[in-house]
Amino acid sequence: MPIVTVLQGPRTPELKRELVQKVTDAFVDSLGVPADSVQVWIQETPPESWAIGGTLTADK
Repeated sequence: MPIVTVLQGPRTPELKRELVQKVTDAFVDSLGVPADSVQVWIQETPPESWAIGGTLTADK
């Protein structure tokens, strides 16, 4: 059972639906596993909780 973890900033439910479908399809196509065996976990971090180059992404 493949488990995929996606770390990202907040996205709309529509974008997350598209993402998990495409990730699932990629595993089905490349590994030949059944779609219902693929788990995709999305962990969202708000912009004020991560930084790039010493600056919070919320401040960019």
